[in-house]
Amino acid sequence: MPVAEQAGDEDVVDMFMPDAAPADADVQARCKAEIEELRLRAAAEMDNFKKRLTREHQEQVRYAAEKVLGDLLPTLDNLDLALQYGSKDEACKDMLQGVAMTRKLLLDAVTRHGLRPVGEEGEEFNPGLHEAVGFDAKPDLAPHSVTRVLQRGYKLGERLLRPAKVMVNP
Repeated sequence: MPVAEQAGDEDVVDMFMPDAAPADADVQARCKAEIEELRLRAAAEMDNFKKRLTREHQEQVRYAAEKVLGDLLPTLDNLDLALQYGSKDEACKDMLQGVAMTRKLLLDAVTRHGLRPVGEEGEEFNPGLHEAVGFDAKPDLAPHSVTRVLQRGYKLGERLLRPAKVMVNP
């Protein structure tokens, strides 16, 4: 327990200035004020330290799955590609149904952990979320909008894991 909490303020001053005469009341008052200021500063510093540790811990917990979820992104990409290119062959219809169900299960699982896909056709191009790969003129879409998503991007909470690779309407 700190000395200031074990004894009263006058006792603390007496500990540092045992020979102080009652005539030195002004000096004692200044010492008390300095000690109080030091105590308040130390308490404020400790409070700020606790808040910073709490904030850092919450952020660490929030983004703990970032590495694992980032490693799963190529799997989601491959499932998307299988659905995209396999849909052209009628013989793959049954297999594609299983691929679609697997993709949905995986996407649902990572969504529960805060992963969200970004990048949709028709939305306005945002350099903070999209990586423009090229231009693709489509008169039915507004200028500077996404015309095609080549590779979906993903966010974990508010943190961008990977930007969406898109084609943009000039």
